[in-house]
Amino acid sequence: MRNPEKVLNSLNEHSKASNYKFERLYRILFNEEMFYTAYQKIASNDGCMTKGPDGHSIDNMSLARIEKLIASLKDESYKPHPSRRVHIPKKNGKTRPLGIPAFEDKLVQEVTRMILEAIYEGHFEYTSHGFRPKRSCHTALLQVQKTFSGAKWFIEGDIKGFFDNINHDVMINTLRERISDERFLRLIRKFLNAGYVEDWEFHKTYSGTPQGGIVSPILANIYLDRLDKYVKEYIRNFDKGGKRKPSKERSEFENERKRVVRKLKSVKDETEKMALLARLKAIEQERTAFSSGDEMDENYRRLKYIRYADDFMLGVIGSKEDASKIKENIKSFLSETLALKLSDEKTLITHTSKAAKFLGYEITVSRDNHQRRDVRGRLRRTYGNRVRLNVSMNTLRNKLLEYGAMEIKLRNGKEVWKPKCRSGLIYNDDLEILDRYNRELVGFCNYYLIANNCVLLHNFRFIMEYSMYKTFAGKYKSSVRKINKKYRQDGRFVVKFEQKGVIKSRNFYKASFQRRTTAFDMNYDLQPYSIGDASRTNLTDRLKAKQCELCGAKDDLIMHHTNKLKNLEGKESWERMMIARKRKTIALCRSCHGYRHSGTI
Repeated sequence: MRNPEKVLNSLNEHSKASNYKFERLYRILFNEEMFYTAYQKIASNDGCMTKGPDGHSIDNMSLARIEKLIASLKDESYKPHPSRRVHIPKKNGKTRPLGIPAFEDKLVQEVTRMILEAIYEGHFEYTSHGFRPKRSCHTALLQVQKTFSGAKWFIEGDIKGFFDNINHDVMINTLRERISDERFLRLIRKFLNAGYVEDWEFHKTYSGTPQGGIVSPILANIYLDRLDKYVKEYIRNFDKGGKRKPSKERSEFENERKRVVRKLKSVKDETEKMALLARLKAIEQERTAFSSGDEMDENYRRLKYIRYADDFMLGVIGSKEDASKIKENIKSFLSETLALKLSDEKTLITHTSKAAKFLGYEITVSRDNHQRRDVRGRLRRTYGNRVRLNVSMNTLRNKLLEYGAMEIKLRNGKEVWKPKCRSGLIYNDDLEILDRYNRELVGFCNYYLIANNCVLLHNFRFIMEYSMYKTFAGKYKSSVRKINKKYRQDGRFVVKFEQKGVIKSRNFYKASFQRRTTAFDMNYDLQPYSIGDASRTNLTDRLKAKQCELCGAKDDLIMHHTNKLKNLEGKESWERMMIARKRKTIALCRSCHGYRHSGTI
């Protein structure tokens, strides 16, 4: 069988050719090596230990399960299970539906995702950042900061219930533009129509992609790529003029400067000469307070665009009427072409002197006239028309309240933030409390480290730190002073714990929040890139070896999975082996697997 990496790279070679039609894709699903790669990729996900609607998880994985799955794909008898729907809380107090697919469906979806990614990755626009290799929220925000300079208006795009309202016919017809394989398209439609089970009742899906499904993000990007290409063409027609005409103020200063220079050449009196030189210096300082181009020039327009998943933002150099027209045109395109609705209430047109919200940041364009000299000694406005990414105090406030780490008291009519004990954590052990605070602190701060005002994160850390002290004090019915005296070591808050007979220690996070100008982690919201690391590694090698890792017997093996190594007590031989090898899996023969479940190993 062909190596998965070669298969995917072969598809990727034609990705950028927009007129190329991909054929015979369905037969790639008959390649066992593709499923071995998919299994290796998703095996480390914690969600794989969650039982799907069929009552099975990744546990008890075997080569026979893959062979049976491929056989059902060959005769097209394969039918995805309806997802088990659960609801997870949102920040606004509402809930978001999440589907939990069967593990076999996850395998097929992962293989499908790898194929679609190889086909479309080179076809997507550079303005798309959601769920793509080497891209993230940070890359989208940094591109806004880099390309939206000088914008006068922001358009904040909000699509009503995007993932629930994707039209299946539009989706399939969009795929058909590049894919000429009806069997493969029928498989995609099966995923779209699989439905979900909630409260033991089956619900058919007539629109939308399965939320929680592995294939959903790539399908959403394919769907909205049509919007990206529409806006790209719109920008080509909208942009006008090569350069702004000179501003009136700068022209007047330039004319005066020329007159002073001419006069300076003919003046011989030293006093008058010094006065003219002083005037030249003053002209230079006064001139840099004004833009070199006329910002009201009607013959100069620019439009910039960035999208992350279903959130998008546009920056307009032009009039408010231009921005309103752009909004209406995009609204019409979404409605007529993609069968989606643009929310009039949430799709806002904001002047860039006020904050627009995008991916949790507040974005403005600075009008600061602060000056400094460049490397050639010329005065330049440092922050004029530059985009600023800010984290708001309201964002810090809401997150601290969400964690329950703070209470708000009024003093002279003003809010005072006070750290408080998190009573829900006092029954955890010391290490769990410390780790909880560290995870929440580092996770929040890492996301906002590219903010221009990231110094505010020190306020967040202060509240979290003293909330932790109060939580420990509540746990031991003590005071913050006594807790610090007990746990502080060399100026740091330290929790000591025993692991396998060795005393270890862990500190409260105290690193500096220095601003970053590059994306912190470009893959934190994405599965690993299929083409770059598609080789099969040890999980399937161990299964194919057909030698039990416990007793050494030759047999068809079953891979036993555990969610976390720390959950193993080490009382049984198979547990001690997993702990020693630091593996969350062990390949067992059918006899040992039966003994393990009966507790007689």
